[in-house]
Amino acid sequence: MEEGKQEKQIKHYSSSQSILLVGEGDFSFAACLAKKFGSAASMIATSLDSKELLFSKYLSAKSNVKELEDRDCLVLHDVDVHTMSQNPLLIHKLFDRIVFNFPHAGFFLREHDKYQIELHQNLVRNYFKSAHKMLANCGEIHVTHKTAYPFNEWKIVELAEEFGLHLVEEAEFSLCDYPGYLNRRGSGIKCSMEFPVGKCSTFKFAKQSANNDP
Repeated sequence: MEEGKQEKQIKHYSSSQSILLVGEGDFSFAACLAKKFGSAASMIATSLDSKELLFSKYLSAKSNVKELEDRDCLVLHDVDVHTMSQNPLLIHKLFDRIVFNFPHAGFFLREHDKYQIELHQNLVRNYFKSAHKMLANCGEIHVTHKTAYPFNEWKIVELAEEFGLHLVEEAEFSLCDYPGYLNRRGSGIKCSMEFPVGKCSTFKFAKQSANNDP
């Protein structure tokens, strides 16, 4: 944050933090943070979709991206969480917060199906693997996720532990805390529709300290 500028905060996020947002749908979550901060120069917001696909899927995406770019946020497309640590524009950067809201591998089977759960777990596992390499020493990796069955079968905490990450806090999530954020389905024929959030939390993970390393 530039010297002399007042720090601004929304829930778990601050304008003084370097923040990487991944898996953004229509970029409305990133836009919410940017509006609160005033300047988004410390933020990078990414989506798996190409720019062309993004704008065809979400009517609001173009205005959200413009909002971000007008506030000096770097917006990147075609960023896959499996390989994001090798992205030429991200490879040498470390972040205080890395955020993935409602990760989802796509709609193939019913959510309680074992194979569908394994697809989701593979997505989250690779997110943790990539994000761990991009996290500043005192930073946090966040995942906002439904906690009711069958979503609790993803075992988010156990997946994080595979990569030397420990749970700092499980904080209750509410859409009301993020004005303007629209949680999109993201894939399938109803990709632009919102989905019921229900009971969910933001899981915050940090690197294990040197004293706790195996």
